Amino acid sequence: MRNCAALMLLIVGTALLPGIGFAAETAATDSTKVTTAKTGQTTEVAIFAEGCFWGTQYMFQKAKGVVSSRVGYTGGAKTFPTYQQVCTGTTGHLEALEVVYDPKVTSYENMAKLFFESHDPTQTNGQGPDIGEQYKSAIFYMNDQQKEIAEKLIKQLEAKGLKVATKVLPASQFWPAEEYHQNYYSKKGGEPYCHSFTKRF
Repeated sequence: MRNCAALMLLIVGTALLPGIGFAAETAATDSTKVTTAKTGQTTEVAIFAEGCFWGTQYMFQKAKGVVSSRVGYTGGAKTFPTYQQVCTGTTGHLEALEVVYDPKVTSYENMAKLFFESHDPTQTNGQGPDIGEQYKSAIFYMNDQQKEIAEKLIKQLEAKGLKVATKVLPASQFWPAEEYHQNYYSKKGGEPYCHSFTKRF
């Protein structure tokens, strides 16, 4: 069984950070929106890490309003990290999912709720059978509004008796993962072994 590295990361905002790579295709309208030059469609970006990034992508690809997604690494200091390096748990990076969504169809809050409902936010040392520093739960915010929404949802879960382990942290650089990790379940078939939906809100 694959040792899926993932921290639960959530970033909604610009796709023009170094390593994210939308700059050639899009023009930023502000710090949290991206406008596609060809279509004029304005989208926003969220980055989640919640255990195995294969399973995270599988869960979010089905969500209403999601335009595209890709898996990668974020949260650490090492530049151009590889899967093998991240799996050592020493780079500070977590497996993550970058989600591009249409704010006319859905919202950051909806994306954040799905984040909390598609993994166990109370697990402190990984996700399911995937254990290690690289699997911790976190939300990476791009601005105060994103931070406030994340913290509000955590308070709602705590009010229901959950001991939430998810960290709320400033956004950091996103490094796309190797191509064989992208859309893994779409290519290989099957369903995630460490992700499932649990209604929490």
